[in-house]
Amino acid sequence: MNLKGRHLLTLKDFTQEEIQYLIDYAAELKAKKKSGEVGTLLKGKNIVLLFEKTSTRTRCAFEVAAFDEGANVTFLTNSQMGKKESIEDTARVLGRFYDGIEFRGFAQETVQMLADYSGVPVWNGLTDIDHPTQVLADMLTIQENFGNLKGRRLVFVGDARNNMGNALMIGCAKMGMHFVAVAPESLFPEEALVEEMNALCQTTGGTITLTADIEAGVKDADVIYTDVWVSMGEEDQMANRIKLLLPYQVNMDMIRATGNDNVIFLHCLPAFHDLETKVSQDVKEKFGLDEMEVTDEVFRSKHSVVFDEAENRMHTIKAIMCASLVG
Repeated sequence: MNLKGRHLLTLKDFTQEEIQYLIDYAAELKAKKKSGEVGTLLKGKNIVLLFEKTSTRTRCAFEVAAFDEGANVTFLTNSQMGKKESIEDTARVLGRFYDGIEFRGFAQETVQMLADYSGVPVWNGLTDIDHPTQVLADMLTIQENFGNLKGRRLVFVGDARNNMGNALMIGCAKMGMHFVAVAPESLFPEEALVEEMNALCQTTGGTITLTADIEAGVKDADVIYTDVWVSMGEEDQMANRIKLLLPYQVNMDMIRATGNDNVIFLHCLPAFHDLETKVSQDVKEKFGLDEMEVTDEVFRSKHSVVFDEAENRMHTIKAIMCASLVG
């Protein structure tokens, strides 16, 4: 399969076979790294990481993945894009310097414009409505734990209309999985996206379910997935989100309610499961909570594979870069 020259803006643009190819390719590259083999697939390539939002995993995953295969990387957080220079002009300039561009920021329109005008592959490292590189890592993690993806039941608990809720619904629909959003009705995904993914499920065998009923929603889950209750740029909504989402906290009662002792817990991180961060300490002071979207008991339990998942960001991102830059 040849994906050379392809952008990764959303998994909507990829077939089930192409997504599976990227997951399997990532598994091969992971085994190669674990064996100590030095890579040269990206030797001589130059990659720029264009960040509007801060990050730990996305930056490190792209940098280490690129370095592993011999590429050079520029990490750019102080560009003039959108200030003194238009997105179109920035894209045209960066496309002359670099073989590939990663963007992590706010608007999906920005990453789309970079793809439209740069002339080189562009990879979406996160926008307000999508997070395709994370979902590829999630899918690799699920495959590692269960051996396959088709027919698996993934339950996303919490704010189901955020970028992770959207991206996971797209990924599950593409791969013939059963996606369940367990959330307050006001935080269900956008109706248009649900309709689009329901139509796709008619051909892949997946299903989309939206419910506010926690017990019914998590039953028979293979995967319980959650994310932070407030995304970057929405901090002023903290009080309202806590009121809405506290009943949807992932705890051991929820894990047991799945009826599946082999259920795995995933989280794209960072997770507010203890008081070891400034944000969590502020929440404790203002709202009296020791834990937010997931309890520390679940986060550290046998069900949690969040650090395998975090590592897999690197391997799947490496697969994306190698596939789109080398073929």
